[in-house]
Amino acid sequence: MRYLFAILLLSCLAPVLASAEEFARVSDEAAFLALMDGRELRIGVVGLAIAVKADGSITGTAAGIGVTGTWAWQDGYFCRQMVWGDTEIPYNCQLVEAKGTTQTRFTVDQGAGQSAEFNLR
Repeated sequence: MRYLFAILLLSCLAPVLASAEEFARVSDEAAFLALMDGRELRIGVVGLAIAVKADGSITGTAAGIGVTGTWAWQDGYFCRQMVWGDTEIPYNCQLVEAKGTTQTRFTVDQGAGQSAEFNLR
């Protein structure tokens, strides 16, 4: 009976574990630009839609308020500074990971801080 329970538990966890392993690091600027080309980073729940453009600009909206900024690729990280309405969002370099071509995850402080997952549209 324990054996059967262990198999059942593992079969339930397998999709969760596989899902977590699908994100892969984006380590160079060319791959990052190919992923972002003509698309937006979106989080529907908060009304966030941001375009990261090849010219180094960031534009979009979050919760109905305009977002602008600049970015650069440095030492394998996406480094950006943004303004949301009147609120300055400080410069930060972030680890970028992708799940196929439909999702990305950005982790602040070069991968040591909090993460946010975005749909790519």
